[in-house]
Amino acid sequence: MARDSYIFTSESVSEGHPDKVCDRISDAVLDAFLAQEPLARVACEVFATTDRVVVGGEVGLADQSNLVRMMEAVPDIVRECVKDIGYEQKGFHWNNLKISNYLHEQSAHIWQGVEKDGAGDQGIMFGYATDETPELMPAPILYSHAILKRLAEVRKSGKEPMLGPDAKSQLTVKYEHGKPVGVTSIVLSTQHLDDRMSSDDVRAIVEPYIREELPGGWIHDDTEWHVNPTGAFVIGGPDGDAGLTGRKIIVDTYGGAAPHGGGAFSGKDPTKVDRSAAYAARYLAKNVVAAGLAKKCTIQLSYAIGVAKPLSIYADTYGTGEVPEERIEQAVAKVMDLRPRGIREHLDLAKPIYARTAAYGHFGRHPDADGGFSWEKTDLVDELKSEV
Repeated sequence: MARDSYIFTSESVSEGHPDKVCDRISDAVLDAFLAQEPLARVACEVFATTDRVVVGGEVGLADQSNLVRMMEAVPDIVRECVKDIGYEQKGFHWNNLKISNYLHEQSAHIWQGVEKDGAGDQGIMFGYATDETPELMPAPILYSHAILKRLAEVRKSGKEPMLGPDAKSQLTVKYEHGKPVGVTSIVLSTQHLDDRMSSDDVRAIVEPYIREELPGGWIHDDTEWHVNPTGAFVIGGPDGDAGLTGRKIIVDTYGGAAPHGGGAFSGKDPTKVDRSAAYAARYLAKNVVAAGLAKKCTIQLSYAIGVAKPLSIYADTYGTGEVPEERIEQAVAKVMDLRPRGIREHLDLAKPIYARTAAYGHFGRHPDADGGFSWEKTDLVDELKSEV
């Protein structure tokens, strides 16, 4: 029997975290290519360290002359990302970066498999949803993201000019009878721009925003606070610690509350099922829970490179299901075409909508009018109810 009273911890990192800087650049490159051709092929990886950014990977456009022009635009894309995040410090300044671009044309062997509507690679992908929050997300990761997103807003608006771009949050949440009821510890480490500031000074800035983002009554007198517990945090970003695309896959998804297939998302176009099928799995799991078929649900999909049809569909409702898991598996296969092309078309993924996903989570966000976060819609509820 599953435990219903426990504590669970998840972490998030800000858009200025070294790995997230790289994710942002990778997805901005992807968006730039998709803006040129909806079926552009992109697998972009980024490495960042002191005053240097290295971009590499494979790209493909039908228009070869356009491909050359887009390659030349990459340094400007990098600088704009770093500038928007807010890095103008000694050791990592958007205007002083040395940028190396090693993007090259995609392998013809991969292209031929994708052109036949096959998956761009083999792999397993998981989606998850739970009714413990209105967003149908696990509470620890949802609110860890919310805290950092709020701090970024007040930093960029100029309201809190002493905060820097690099930050981490971590929440330990207490569950009773399967529902989150409070926070036993809060960890927040944030870069600050004045080396004379103490941990208490930083806490005085961030505590009101943390309290704003957490549900009422969750913070108690016995809640432990650890704000900048190591002391000064002035040197941040890739100058303080090197960054790499795809190293924050648990932050990107469910904070460890659900399985992860292992594939990263950022920098990959939607022919890559690492990304698109993970979005589809979240979409299906969220609709299963929204339909009242289970209180929480994991959906697993698996693929083989060059093969369109998923090899398997697996559902787990952790004993909370109103119908057998086999019926859910059959239903999700009927309400959505889970071939790569079917996913791209159903969720309208061939758009430049990805840079916004690079920080504060790919899931638990509100669908945008231009198609961003389309996998967060709950428009399959009626169809799923009908099928089961």
